[in-house]
Amino acid sequence: MGDRKRICIVGSGNWGSAIAKVVGNNVKTQQNDFEQEIKMWVFEEEVNGRKLTEIINTDHENVKYLPGHKIPENVIAIPDVVDAAKDADIYIFVIPHQFLPKVCDQLKDVVKSSAVGISLIKGFNMKPGGGIALISSVVEDTLKIPCAVLMGANIANEVAAENYCEATIGIKHKEHGQILKKLFQADYFRIVVCDDEDTVEICGALKNIVAVGAGFADGLGYGDNTKAAVIRLGLMEMVKFCEVFYHGSTQSTFLESCGVADLVTTCYAGRNRRVAEAFVKSKKSIEQLEGEMLNGQKLQGPPTAEEVNFMLKSKNNEDRFPMFTAVHKICKGELPVEEFINCLKNHPEHM
Repeated sequence: MGDRKRICIVGSGNWGSAIAKVVGNNVKTQQNDFEQEIKMWVFEEEVNGRKLTEIINTDHENVKYLPGHKIPENVIAIPDVVDAAKDADIYIFVIPHQFLPKVCDQLKDVVKSSAVGISLIKGFNMKPGGGIALISSVVEDTLKIPCAVLMGANIANEVAAENYCEATIGIKHKEHGQILKKLFQADYFRIVVCDDEDTVEICGALKNIVAVGAGFADGLGYGDNTKAAVIRLGLMEMVKFCEVFYHGSTQSTFLESCGVADLVTTCYAGRNRRVAEAFVKSKKSIEQLEGEMLNGQKLQGPPTAEEVNFMLKSKNNEDRFPMFTAVHKICKGELPVEEFINCLKNHPEHM
């Protein structure tokens, strides 16, 4: 990949700001490998009468999405995505997945053919005819560069607080694996590189659907035994999904941080679980609660459930994935939430 890589972070929300702290500090100690200045694209908005980019560049804190944590001074917030992306060698994509196609369209004329992407984005992209595409493939197809993925049991605020955790880099192009590990690995943020890239990415997307189901169970008043069943059956559907639609998955990948560890963490501590619980108790819509509870952040579970159902329905496979199907239908108001547990009781894993 050459010498002294320039880094661009595409996104600056809760997770984007946390990862900016990790890589911003890492490049300081690896001056032979990386340029010291990191450009971070920030969707401009006003916070308390000031531009968010000004706050980040002056106070070195994203006071809206990651308050209380300092972002290194070598991370420069830039409001124009094209300006941020120019001349970069490594692109870290960390925005809500529904915005990625538009952003990639804006970048396709400025990205160097020698560049590499890495996606921290969870979700899928719908394709005409009932199919879905991996987020990494959206980057690869639009920008014509290889794109790895980073997934794991990584609650952003805990990463920013430097609590010990692990993550998995999934990468098909092994020659880029070590430079990406250098970029992300820290004393408190340990990286395993895995060549089963598709499974790593799929786990990161599907676990958010299961977390919504865990929130439904919490909202309905069930306890830890029920949540354990939700997690187990959800994991079984994740494995089955890879077996049916993405041949070549390795079972051991589900034991990496991107798999069962991320699933458990998200089902207990993630925003998808929290909003789904409130959905049951408040009788408000998912959209209302997203606006009230997330301070501008976006949920990934409900839209991912819709994307997955788009494909399952087109292939007459809804019955093989009853949890994924039930989560989608409940979020859309097509099934009462009280029916969620019945979907589990009659799961094909019990037949």
